Amino acid sequence: MVSSMRRDGEVGRLLLSFLFLVAWEAGSCQVHYLVPEEAKHGTFVGRIAQDLGLELAELVPRLFRVASKGRRDLLEVNLQNGILFVNSRIDREELCGQSLECSIHLEVIVERPLQVFHVDVEVKDINDNPPLFPMAVKYIRFHESRLLDSRFPLEGASDADVGVNALLSYKLSSSEFFFLDIQTSDELSQSLSLVLRKSLDREETAEVNLLLVATDGGKPELTGTVQLLIKVLDVNDNEPTFDQAVYKVQLLENTANGTLVVKLNSSDADEGSNSEIVYSFSSDVPSTTKTKFKINPSTGEIRTNGQLDYEETKSYEIQVTAYDNGSPSMSGHCKISVKLVDVNDNMPEVTITSLSLPIREDAPLGTVLALIMVSDRDSGANGRVICSLTPHVPFKLVSTFKNYYSLVLDSALDRESVSDYAVIVTARDGGSPSLSATASVSVEVADVNDNAPAFAQPEYTVFVKENNPPGCHIFTVSARDADAQENALVSYSLVERRVGERALSSYVSVHAESGKVYALQPLDHEELELLQFQVSARDAGVPPLGSNVTLQVFVLDENDNAPALLPPGAGGVGGAMSQLVSRSVGAGHVVAKVRAVDADSGYNAWLSYELQPSVGSARSLFRVGLYTGEISTTRTLDEADAPRQRLLVLVKDHGEPALVSTATVLLSLVDSGQAPKTPSRVSVGAASVDTALVDVNVYLIIAICAVSSLLVLTLLLYTALRCSAPPTQGVCGPGKPTLVCSSAVGSWSYSQQRRQRVCSGEGPPKTDLMAFSPSLPQGPGLSEERQPSESEHLGKPRQPNPDWRYSASLRAGMHSSVHLEEAGILRAGPGGPDQQWPTVSSATPEPEAGEVSPPVGAGVNSNSWTFKYGPGNPKQSGPEPKKQTQVSFLLRRKGEASQPRQ
Repeated sequence: MVSSMRRDGEVGRLLLSFLFLVAWEAGSCQVHYLVPEEAKHGTFVGRIAQDLGLELAELVPRLFRVASKGRRDLLEVNLQNGILFVNSRIDREELCGQSLECSIHLEVIVERPLQVFHVDVEVKDINDNPPLFPMAVKYIRFHESRLLDSRFPLEGASDADVGVNALLSYKLSSSEFFFLDIQTSDELSQSLSLVLRKSLDREETAEVNLLLVATDGGKPELTGTVQLLIKVLDVNDNEPTFDQAVYKVQLLENTANGTLVVKLNSSDADEGSNSEIVYSFSSDVPSTTKTKFKINPSTGEIRTNGQLDYEETKSYEIQVTAYDNGSPSMSGHCKISVKLVDVNDNMPEVTITSLSLPIREDAPLGTVLALIMVSDRDSGANGRVICSLTPHVPFKLVSTFKNYYSLVLDSALDRESVSDYAVIVTARDGGSPSLSATASVSVEVADVNDNAPAFAQPEYTVFVKENNPPGCHIFTVSARDADAQENALVSYSLVERRVGERALSSYVSVHAESGKVYALQPLDHEELELLQFQVSARDAGVPPLGSNVTLQVFVLDENDNAPALLPPGAGGVGGAMSQLVSRSVGAGHVVAKVRAVDADSGYNAWLSYELQPSVGSARSLFRVGLYTGEISTTRTLDEADAPRQRLLVLVKDHGEPALVSTATVLLSLVDSGQAPKTPSRVSVGAASVDTALVDVNVYLIIAICAVSSLLVLTLLLYTALRCSAPPTQGVCGPGKPTLVCSSAVGSWSYSQQRRQRVCSGEGPPKTDLMAFSPSLPQGPGLSEERQPSESEHLGKPRQPNPDWRYSASLRAGMHSSVHLEEAGILRAGPGGPDQQWPTVSSATPEPEAGEVSPPVGAGVNSNSWTFKYGPGNPKQSGPEPKKQTQVSFLLRRKGEASQPRQ
């Protein structure tokens, strides 16, 4: 059937469709097909769907698929017609090798329900591989002295096919000297031998050429051939001889690979192959020598084969054998002595041991950090090594023995300056050119607690509003320690001291780790305006180091005190002020004055007065000065006015929110002819005073003259002192001038002089701290004093700049009304230049009001103020020209008594 397929391909394809065997087994349902190898793509194998009993329509729904081991693309199933066909070339020899049976096992899987079918497709062998010999030409040497029937084994051919296609038969071309002997052990195993049938004569026949043909048993037959070239050899009876028994050679150890060492010369008296000499190393030459040198078998040249190393082997002894090609072969021997010459080809080696690291920064000089050993494998000057260190390091090398060094500390260490050093040790030999090697040592400097914590500045100024909640955070101190690890771990604490009758720790506390400062209780500006204390920062080193920083906590005033009314000069009923007023007084006459103070400071203590209008009444007979509290008449009194007037005066501060107190003033209108009725106890007191005045009248005149003389002398002395004093001397005595500063946003500052005094004024002693917001530079003519216009007197007075503060103690010493002008005079102190500053103006309707000019935006070293006073006598009936008096004052601390101005 296969022969028919070869003859006619079309008929073969039709016949192959019937070459399958379907065998249904009860347990496995196995199908068997047969297909020849080398079948073309698309060759029909079998109707696998039909043979498995599957309908064509259910192949796709039931997920019909074929799986095979190994290559999966040899066979394929057409799901449209259920035919199994050849998908790619099938090579039986590649698939199964020399195995007699060769088949492809397929697993056909369908689902719904799941079924597995086993299909075997047997691949049939065809004669598609010819016999092959191992080589196309085989060379055979026969000595002319060989005996008859001498045998020379030959290797047979091989066929990749199997069965009858692999059965081989051999045929040798005709020859008078040789024939082929075939020995068969079994059907597939044969032994071939070439047998000498006639003696050879080299002089007559030097070569014999034969052709061996192998034929397989397939149809059609395929053949393979090998050419046998038989060379007749001469008989050898002379050995090779060398011209020297020992060859001596010197080589540099850095000789390049392939350099000629020596060329051997030997000769053989024979002819032909018997005179051909082959050179080789003797069998007793070490393998290490054979790796360093190589010999040319034909020319006898010995060359280097690898890198030579004097430090590894200084000389070599090489035995060489020269043998001819005679039969039997004969040989000769010689020795080559190779001595190596050292060159500087090895860098020094640096070994660092016994590291004592890290090293403390307080280590003494001479401390050993490491032991260093240097070496060089070269000899002589090439092996002498000099060792050195990286420059500019606090270490040095000390030689302890030949090629042994110690790395020691040469100068003091400071970890805060340099925490580690990269020390490079350089070893250099004495060769030419010189070679060097380096080794790096990382020297870490261990920290020692030699740096105390340091604050960014020696003192801090903190501003805290009074009435703060207990436990509020007011500031954070931070100190930096240049040390490391626990030596840089900073803890904070208070430097305990007494603040009045109480301990400092009852006011503030500091967190030990974060440095946050907390106010433990609400602070009261009226009780404590400045709290100055120290915070200590201490590290965790052994021994611990520490430093202190000063904190100045200014308690800023809040409007938490209402105005307090001062006791009236005359007695009143129920705390009210009573006053007799003559009906003959004219308009603007001051009949009474309400006095009040505020425990707060600044705006919170700036008081204003106003009358509470009566309900349903006409225009009031009286008015009150907005800032003086003086009650004056608005018109001339007449008989129609009620004899008793009850006035309710509201005293307000300028805080946020404003606090108000109420004063009641009872005025009794009397005729001008009636004598005011004075209480009996006042009359008695007045009579006593008159009597005393009459008694001491003469003495009083003498005292006034003495005081006047003393005053003149004091003024002369004061003027001389002011002219001769240095510019830094204060107004009220020796010491630095008070610094009152302000920032661009009106922030507070505090002077370096802690003790301040107000040089003039009345009322209880109190510290007055003032700050002013900066203003624009004054323009031309702004420094001149501006006279308030009439509209400004009649209009609502303007308030001062919100950042201007003045205390109750200042107001208590000023009995006249205050008028703020746009031009102020700032005195820099005795001997210093005068500087004009723009100020904030506020006008009052009272013509007798005085003037005060605080410097707005006053700079550093401003410690003098200029106040201009008008007459403050409440009994004056009309305005008088203002007499301006300049009063300079300083800030003073609460509790210090006022000192008179000299």
